[in-house]
Parts: sequence; C-alpha cells; structure tokens
Amino acid sequence: MPRLILFNKPYGVLCQFSADGSDKSTLADFVKVPGVYPAGRLDTDSEGLLLLTDDGRLQARIADPRFKLAKTYLVQVEGVPDAAALEALRRGVRLRDGMTRPAEAELIPAPDLWPRGSPVRFRKTVPDSWLRLTIREGKNRQVRRMTAAVGHPTLRLVRWAVGDWTLGDLAPGEWREVAS
Repeated sequence: MPRLILFNKPYGVLCQFSADGSDKSTLADFVKVPGVYPAGRLDTDSEGLLLLTDDGRLQARIADPRFKLAKTYLVQVEGVPDAAALEALRRGVRLRDGMTRPAEAELIPAPDLWPRGSPVRFRKTVPDSWLRLTIREGKNRQVRRMTAAVGHPTLRLVRWAVGDWTLGDLAPGEWREVAS
C-alpha cells in the first residue's frame, strides 16, 4: 500500500530532505518517515500543502502536468485586481516561457491563516487583497509570475489544495498520513 503524507510546509523551509550546505530547514526537520519524497515542489518562500509519497506512479500522477491535477492557492497580492486582471488570469497569461493554461481566479475575503514567520511586505499607500487561484500545470514560480504579469505581485502564497487533498486543519510543520 503506497504511503501518502499531507504536510503543511512552513515559510522558509526547503522542499527537499537535504540542506546541501544551506543553513535552512528542510523536510527532514519535520517529516521523520523513511522512503517518502515530495510529489511536486513549493518554493522556499511559499507555504502550505505538500504531498509526500513512497510510490513513483502516485508521485508522477500528482506532479506531472500531463495529468492536469488542480492545485489551489490562496494568494495575497499587492493592490486589488479589477475584472480585466481576473479575466486575464482565467484566460491564461503570457509568460516568458509561453502561455499558461486557463486558471480559476476569484477575489476572496482575507482567509483566517496562521501568522507567517517572516512578515509580509506592507506599504501604507498600497492596499492588498486575496485571490483563490487554481491552476492545472506547474511552471516554475507560475502563480507568482501570473499575478505579476497582470500587475499584482504576490506578497504571500499558500497552497491550499492539490486535487481532492486539502490542508484542512494542519498547522505549519504538521503532517498526517492519508489513504492514497
């Protein structure tokens, strides 16, 4: 039976088990389960749901963009996107490496999240807002590049769901094993 672990990756943690000479925290500091590895990645400055498994096929089904598994993010952005910016995200955005697939994008009230270890940049003269953004591919730093492309740089990025798996009530640094 394949193992599947849901982990709430904290801000600043490397999405790997070895530090490679860095003094940053890694997955090994939180998940003491031998033989599992991440199914996909989250940047060091991103937070939220990371799936770990010991099954290569399951890992591929989760991480490979050909399977178009939905990944939902809660994204704090600079400014307040208007209807045109949201529609651009929904149609797909041109990035340096090509067009993104269409995304689901909506403005949401500020979610009730844990405080982040490092404070989010705050400017008195520039408001911020939150989006729920769902994509079905995984280009490098894609969500950050998409929001910047429509004029609203990402301030905080939390992956909330991958397919049917959600973060639920997991606090940063916590994990639980689920049926795959």
